[in-house]
Amino acid sequence: MAHVIGDECISCGACEAECPTEAISQGDSKYVIDADACVDCGACAAQCPTEAISAQ
Repeated sequence: MAHVIGDECISCGACEAECPTEAISQGDSKYVIDADACVDCGACAAQCPTEAISAQ
């Protein structure tokens, strides 16, 4: 199961830098996670200052 980024995202980029599979990119209004590339490691969630990332 992939992680998802909620509306609490402030587009700081901390999650993108932590992703080992480069599954995170800037979307229109917030960062998004490519579910096909996500390996569910949780590294992004640990770095998120607003706790916007959760397991789906």
